Amino acid sequence: MTLAQIVKILDGDFLSSRDHRQKQVHTGCGCDLMSDVLAFIKPNALLLTGLTNAQVIRTAEMADVKAICFVRGKKPGGEVIALADEKDIALLATSLPLFEACGRLYREGLAGCSEYEG
Repeated sequence: MTLAQIVKILDGDFLSSRDHRQKQVHTGCGCDLMSDVLAFIKPNALLLTGLTNAQVIRTAEMADVKAICFVRGKKPGGEVIALADEKDIALLATSLPLFEACGRLYREGLAGCSEYEG
């Protein structure tokens, strides 16, 4: 699923300065606990979270996450956005709560981390 499709499904926005609209993700993972992200997320995934600090970007880099979507209307500061740009990690935002954002993406065909064997 492309990030452009994800933004449309979530009624969201891109936060990154780079154009990531055609970047593909294979799975999604909704989580606020970064240790669980490291334990369970698959490479090339979309991480949905309410955390907006630099630790999210560092965790995503270590786990080979391609994009992060901030939920509940949260948006990171400029330093976090700049760090994500430096690491080529796309940033998205939606006003939806975590549960509803994950549900919409799953309904539209984005697999969960436990379902993807790629």
